[in-house]
Amino acid sequence: MTDDYKKYLDEGIYDIKSGKYDSAIEKINKSIEIKNDWEISYFYRAVAYQALEHFDEAMLDYTKALQLNEKMTDAYYNRARIILTRKDIKEPDFEAAVENLEKALKLDEKFLDAMYAMAAAHKKLGNYSKALEYLEKLIELEPEAINARAFKKLLLQKYIK
Repeated sequence: MTDDYKKYLDEGIYDIKSGKYDSAIEKINKSIEIKNDWEISYFYRAVAYQALEHFDEAMLDYTKALQLNEKMTDAYYNRARIILTRKDIKEPDFEAAVENLEKALKLDEKFLDAMYAMAAAHKKLGNYSKALEYLEKLIELEPEAINARAFKKLLLQKYIK
């Protein structure tokens, strides 16, 4: 009985992988009812909310997960991704995205997706040379990073004269 929270979470994660996000949330809610101080449950519920584009709920759950464990690299990254990709907010807080990505990269300095997102955030802020720095670091770690190479080319041709 005491490990039921794990069973519900495992079922919820399985549902996430199967694209059954509403069902995943229901199961993870049961896990949280039993054990409400486990960051993993909040993280995965946030993943399901994010997939359903319930961004406010996802942000709350990622934040709760980080309150319980401040070393959750992916939670910082996912919060930044929400800020960078939301279309329903007129003036997104790109500085907050940068802060989240800085924390993710501090925890994992070779987190390539976070580097790419950091470049995107700096581009949106008009910090083109800073965006270029992140892309160059990414390409140095992953020479085959086609998207990063294309993004770098765009920056050099259109924004950095």
